[in-house]
Parts: sequence; structure tokens; C-alpha cells
Amino acid sequence: MLTHSPSITSVERKWHLIDAEGKVLGRLSTQIAKLLMGKQKTDFVRHLDIGDHVVITNAKKIVVTGNKATQKIYHRHSGWPGGMRVTTFAQMQAKKPEDVIIKAVSGMLPKNRLHDKILRHLHVFPGTEHDYLKQFKNG
Repeated sequence: MLTHSPSITSVERKWHLIDAEGKVLGRLSTQIAKLLMGKQKTDFVRHLDIGDHVVITNAKKIVVTGNKATQKIYHRHSGWPGGMRVTTFAQMQAKKPEDVIIKAVSGMLPKNRLHDKILRHLHVFPGTEHDYLKQFKNG
């Protein structure tokens, strides 16, 4: 009996629509990361991008537990001396709520050549409107 080894041409990608309203950031991010990597599929392999597309709506209504709204900090640095910029979760949520989910999911994906390819299958929208209505008409 031969072992089945999936190829990138045999991948069937599904589309998942997730409403983030009232959901906890960390718990939702783990579910999204599993769907993006394809870990729920029976022919999962780590060296191929076989994951599904995930569309997230209502990103501005996601919640965090405890005092994380004021204590969770996002860092970025320009590369110049004194170029560190610090932003709290509440500020990031008010300015760009999509980036909160993208950064959380990005941290849960493997740090290899597939990271950017996998992350391209994540589509996040701040409200209920999204550009992928055609993919969800049939199912």
C-alpha cells in the first residue's frame, strides 16, 4: 500500500466566513490560524500551503479579556535611534481594527517561507460589508 502525499495542485480551498462580533481575540485567532494552515484537513502536511480562505467581518467589535484594552502594547520601530512607536490595543482598535486580528493570527503561523503565502488567504473587514459575496452565494 502506498502512502498518499498531497500536491499543491490537488488542494481544494474552501471559504469560511467568521463574524468576530463579541468574540475574544486570542481564541478566535487560534481558530483562524488552524483554518489558514489547513490543520483540519485529513491530508495536512507542513511543507505545503493547503489551507482555506478565511473572511473576517466586524473586526472593530472584537473584545479582549481583563485589562488588555489598555495594557496590551504593540511595538514598531523605524530603525532610527529613538524610532520606537508604541500603541495600545484600544488605540489600534480605533484606528485600524483589521491590523489587530492580522497581527494576532500572524504570530500564530509558522515562521518560514509559507508564512506570507498563508497570510494572503486571510481577509479582514472592520464592518459587516466584504468583497467576497460571490464565494458564499452557493454555500
